[in-house]
Amino acid sequence: MSCRWCDTPYTWDWQGKSDTGIAYDPKKELHRSAVPDVAETLLAFGVGLIVVSGGEPLSQQARLVPLTDILTGHGIEIEFETNGTRVPDPRLIRAGVRFNVSPKLSHSGDPERARIVPTALRRFATLPEATFKFVCRTEADLDEVAELVSAMGITSVWIMPEGQDPQHVSRHMQDLAASVIERGWNITTRLHTLLWGQKRGV
Repeated sequence: MSCRWCDTPYTWDWQGKSDTGIAYDPKKELHRSAVPDVAETLLAFGVGLIVVSGGEPLSQQARLVPLTDILTGHGIEIEFETNGTRVPDPRLIRAGVRFNVSPKLSHSGDPERARIVPTALRRFATLPEATFKFVCRTEADLDEVAELVSAMGITSVWIMPEGQDPQHVSRHMQDLAASVIERGWNITTRLHTLLWGQKRGV
């Protein structure tokens, strides 16, 4: 996806479509690494959970199966953050990974045919290891979520306020909280944005 407000634009925005307006160079941002080297780097962190984000990691999920096998073989839990546009590989499901599915809503600026893939969303909705997170700003966004929840059979719903800085995150969260609770959904914040804003990690 190329939504206007998506974070980490240096992982996907090669044309300057994001709010930053910067066109990043994939030759500078992307680097090939062998699976054993990636696994060694991740295992060295000494953590019990690895979150694989993007861009869209499931666009190369066949390549991620060997990495998943190595990490789960060391007792590491894995969670994929995905926009829900690709049906998950059965090998990832069998490995017991979790999926944080975050379909883009109309305010992202992406066309519906690109951001909503019913076969993929319905498959994720059947997985106990999957939860759905929707980035919202307004009550209208929540209405759009409700339509998707009903159409796709989604049960685990989390709402995250949109915002690239602490002020916008807090304001949108306050605007949405009562309605989210009334609908029986969960609400979460953007902790990384509250702590670091748009500062790029290493």
